[in-house]
This record gives sequence, structure tokens and C-alpha cells, in this order.
Amino acid sequence: MACRARAALRRGSALLADGGIAEAAGDARFLLLGVLGLETRDLVLHGDKVLDPDEAASFDAALTRRLAGEPVARILGAWEFWGLPFRLAPETLVPRPDTEILVEVALAAVADRTSPLRCLDLGTGSGCILTALLSELPGAFGIGVDRSEAAVAEARHNAAANGVGDRAAFFVGDWCDAAQSSFDLIVSNPPYIGRKVIATLQREVRDHDPIAALDGGPDGLQAYRRILDGIGTRALLAAGGTLAVEIGYDQAETVRALAQASGFSERGLIRDLAGHDRVLSFGLREGLLSGHRDA
Repeated sequence: MACRARAALRRGSALLADGGIAEAAGDARFLLLGVLGLETRDLVLHGDKVLDPDEAASFDAALTRRLAGEPVARILGAWEFWGLPFRLAPETLVPRPDTEILVEVALAAVADRTSPLRCLDLGTGSGCILTALLSELPGAFGIGVDRSEAAVAEARHNAAANGVGDRAAFFVGDWCDAAQSSFDLIVSNPPYIGRKVIATLQREVRDHDPIAALDGGPDGLQAYRRILDGIGTRALLAAGGTLAVEIGYDQAETVRALAQASGFSERGLIRDLAGHDRVLSFGLREGLLSGHRDA
């Protein structure tokens, strides 16, 4: 029997709710829109559209995957960040709303958004952070670095698809090792989950996000040490520049101490909407500026 889009949505929502999915209605809507290639407004206007057999089968398959714990973004292979679309790969994290705070902090540090800034994104993944920054900074050029070749390829695609590919370059490298020169903005959302904690995460994260993008070492701080040491050793942060990093909810004090020991001065701590510590920003400590410029 023919099934119309609105009826399929109601059925999908009920199926997911019965399966214990917390955001059943929203997840069913995203999946149906993805299968049909529609926007939300299109579903309002074309809710009477009859799904053909292939569309109905694809929707059923997507619902089955969601019931098994696979996140909607993984099923669709794409997600939105900063109002922009991003294609995903198994090697990239799903962009999360809390990470938009990192973009906000970086942009707030820029006095003139039209200036010819140089940006560096360490652990770029899908490229969402760097692409979002470049979309707001028309005079800027950015470099994204990631240890995964597949992630770098996806980031390069996403930058081009969002119209900033001519102002971005992506390289495979281990944190700061591939970077040269100095940058006005350095951003990173590194892996910061303690290794033993990963097994306790929600199944959507534990079973479907790349472990390399989650595992921050035994204490969750391994990446921060590499980043801070690499920036200092290679003189990557320009005088007056800003380093902004996303952190775990309980890591502000320890990351702050690591940064201060590496010659950085804190500029601010920003919390997310849930009230958790989310982003720390730093500049070079005053006494180091002269030597750093000459490096």
C-alpha cells in the first residue's frame, strides 16, 4: 500500500519511540528528509508525497540502523555545523553544537574580520571548525592538520563545497609537526576523553565515533601536551595571536596549568549552555613576545 511522507514520519517516530530513542520525532524527521532529499520546509509543503518503493525501503533501513544505536548523522553521512553542511567519514567526528563555542571564541578574538589572518586548525577532522572560521573571515587563509588521510580528504572536500577551498590547505600530520610559520588564530578540538572512560560513553559515541578522535591518553591530556609543546617549540603563535581549545567539563584547571607552564597566558574560559567548562583561550605571556617574534 502506498505510504505518504507524513504517514511515514508518524510511523517512524512511533517506531523509534517504542525502541527507546529519546529524540524519536526529530530523528525520524531528519532520516526521512535525508532519504527524500528534502528540506524541512519541503516536508511541510509536500507531506502528501507518496514514497516510491526504494524510498520506503531506504527509510525503513535507516530506522533499523537508528534503533541499533547508530547516530542519525552517521546514517545520513552528513551533518550541519555553523549553518553549513558537512560530509562525514568514519574517521571524522560528528560536528556538535558545543563546538560552535570554539568558533565563537576564536572570532571574538579578531578585531578586524576582513584582515588577512592566518589560521591553524589542529586535528581538523571534517574541517568544520576551520571552514566555519573562513566563512566569517573573508581575508583569512587557513591550514588544517589531521593524522588521518581520510579525514584530510573529507575536510578538503567540505571546504570546497562551502566555498572556502581556495583559502584553505589541508595536510596529514601529527599535531604541530606539519605546521610552519606563525598563525594569528590556532584552534583545536582534540581528543580529550580519558582512555578508561571511553567504554562508559553513550553507545552512539562509543560505538560509532572514531576512537582516535576520542582517546586523549590515560588522563585525557595527551593531545594538549603535544599541542602546547609544539606551538611553543615551533613558535607557531604570532604575537597578539590567540590559541583556543575545546576541553572536557572537568579539565579547565589542568589544561590551564599546562598552558601556563608552557608560556601561555589565559584570556578566558567559556562555558556551554549546560554550564560546563567548554573552551579555554590563551595568548603568549608578555615576557615571551619579543623572543617569540624573533624565532
